[in-house]
Amino acid sequence: MVRLPLTPAEVARGRRLGALLRRARGQRSMLTTALAAGLSPETLRKIESGRVATPAFPTIAVLADVLGLSLDAVWSEINRSDGAVDLAGPARDPGHRLAS
Repeated sequence: MVRLPLTPAEVARGRRLGALLRRARGQRSMLTTALAAGLSPETLRKIESGRVATPAFPTIAVLADVLGLSLDAVWSEINRSDGAVDLAGPARDPGHRLAS
């Protein structure tokens, strides 16, 4: 199976996801966070750095749970066009869902 190259929008969204996760992790170590999520520290590092721009939904869900983030907040923040990160803000479009 050939994987198509990521679009610039997907790359940008991956970077926003990584920034959101880094900020939510705060002073917690990458090792502790990764192990709590059942991931390797290397996988978490790649996601936080944007090298894995499109992690699987279950991976995002478990990281959000470990970091105390709602999936609505994660979805809202990674789809912002201004790149700002607001950890506490509610989803701006309640009709916009991760899955239907």
